[in-house]
Amino acid sequence: MSDDKFNRFLGDSPARVLFRLIFLSLIVGIILAALDFSPLTLIYSVQEFFVRIWNMGFSAIERFGSYFLLGAMVVVPLWFISRLMNWRGR
Repeated sequence: MSDDKFNRFLGDSPARVLFRLIFLSLIVGIILAALDFSPLTLIYSVQEFFVRIWNMGFSAIERFGSYFLLGAMVVVPLWFISRLMNWRGR
């Protein structure tokens, strides 16, 4: 019974989920490498973002809000579509 709950949580069997994650990681890695993007670039970008927030004060809150809204414009519809697709499949 708990094995079924675990598989439902993952969305499939652990081996299949692992295979999909490895495959998607490889594809995303190739795309990011083609864009000359590295993990250190991401870390430095996040660090620079927080330093800019600290240095700019309240104008950074506006920038943070715009980043949030920009991301939400992509994430929320994708989340909603995925929930609709899951709901339709039940």
